[in-house]
Amino acid sequence: MSNGWWPGYGVPVMDSGYATDITMTVNGEPCAVRVDNRMSVLDLLRERLGLTGPKKGCDHGQCGACTVLIGTGLADGRRVNACLALAVAHDGASIQTIEGLGKPDDLHPLQRSFLRHDAFQCGYCTPGQLCSAVGMLSEPGPSAITADLAADPPLTLGEIRERMSGNLCRCGAYVNIVEAIAAEVPKSATGTGT
Repeated sequence: MSNGWWPGYGVPVMDSGYATDITMTVNGEPCAVRVDNRMSVLDLLRERLGLTGPKKGCDHGQCGACTVLIGTGLADGRRVNACLALAVAHDGASIQTIEGLGKPDDLHPLQRSFLRHDAFQCGYCTPGQLCSAVGMLSEPGPSAITADLAADPPLTLGEIRERMSGNLCRCGAYVNIVEAIAAEVPKSATGTGT
């Protein structure tokens, strides 16, 4: 911070009373950063940490392009719209973005499935779709279309569609996205085997 301006921002910092030092783990790497108390996780990731995988689509939590996984460890992340989450509220958290999901020479199984099923067109929503799918596969329980709300239903194509409904694709690749996710659902979770 020099001359009262945050690097990369066109607005001055009001004063140090509006900034907080936080620590977090981002894609497995420890990170300590001073943030404006009003900064979203999305702006922190993109503007301060240079992780441009999460996209700023609507900036209102309605499109899912900014979806990341936030938890206390990489294995327990829950889906979060990063544009709505304040960075200061996630001090000590673990955040996983698309950049931490897989590597070019070692893709995550869902990334391979998206490629196999041609589950993207322009690619703008793909990082959010993938992070949401990873989170969705680890979230048990009923959805809005589950008949028995006390059950943990099998992940049918309908259940997958419902659970991914917070992630929009303007190109309309939904059919292939659902098929790509369904191909990676363990047989025990689909109700078709053990």
